Amino acid sequence: MVEDSKGLNMSVVKAFSVLEAFTSERKRWGVRDLAKHIGYNKTTTFRLLRSLEHVGAVHKDVDDKYRLGLKLFQLGHEVSLYKALRSLSQEPLEHIAKEITETIHFGVFEHFKVLYLNKAESPLGLKVSTQIGTYQDAYCSAMGKVLLSHLEDKDLHAYFDRTERIAHTSNTIIEASALRCELNKVNVQGYALDMEELELGLICLAIPVRNPRGKVIAAISASGPSSRFKSDKMDDYLDILRRGAKQLEDKLSDFS
Repeated sequence: MVEDSKGLNMSVVKAFSVLEAFTSERKRWGVRDLAKHIGYNKTTTFRLLRSLEHVGAVHKDVDDKYRLGLKLFQLGHEVSLYKALRSLSQEPLEHIAKEITETIHFGVFEHFKVLYLNKAESPLGLKVSTQIGTYQDAYCSAMGKVLLSHLEDKDLHAYFDRTERIAHTSNTIIEASALRCELNKVNVQGYALDMEELELGLICLAIPVRNPRGKVIAAISASGPSSRFKSDKMDDYLDILRRGAKQLEDKLSDFS
C-alpha cells in the first residue's frame, strides 16, 4: 500500500480521480485519452480501470472504451434511500422520545452490523454516544438482537461464522450457544434488551419494524441510563415503542 506524507492511500486517491473524469459531457473514455486527461501514464490508468471494472465501478464496452458501472448507481440509490428513510422516520422517533423521555434509535442490519439510520435525543438532556451513519456490533445491542433473531437460518449461520464477538462489558453475551438462546427468546417475546452489554450504565429496549408483508426490515430502540431505566417501566416503554413502530411502518410502506 502506497501512502503519502498525510497517510493517504494513493491508489484510492488515484481511483477517484479516474471516476471524477466521467461527467455528463464526457461519459466514455479510452485508456489513452483518459491517461492524458488525468495526468497518469497509460499503464497506471489501465491498471486503475481494470480494478474499478472488477468491483463494478466502471464497465468496458465492446469498443474498449469505459463508462461508469452499475455499482455506482446502486450506491447512489442506497444513499438516496437512506436519506429518505431518515426524513420519514424523524417525526415518529421524536414523538417516541418525547413520550419515553429517552434516546430513540432507528437502524437496519447491514454488513453483519447495525447501521444507525436515525436517532432522536432524549428531552432530558442525556446524550448517548452514537452517530447517524455509523455501525454497531449486533450481538450486544438490543436492535442488533432483534434484527439477528429474524434472520433466515443460513444468514444467521453466516453471521456466527464470519463475525468475532468480544466482551464490551462483563454482561456481554459472546458464547454462540448462549447467544442463540437469547435470540430465540427475543423472537418469541417480540423485543430485545441490552442490559449493560455494550456499555456499563446503559440499558436499551428494542422492537422490530416490519414491511406490509410482515417481514422485519429495521428496528427501533429506546436507550437510557440504568438508574432511570427500571423494569417496572418496560411495559409502558414497549407500548410506546409499538405505537411508534406502527407510525414508522405506515410511513415506510412505500420503501419496503
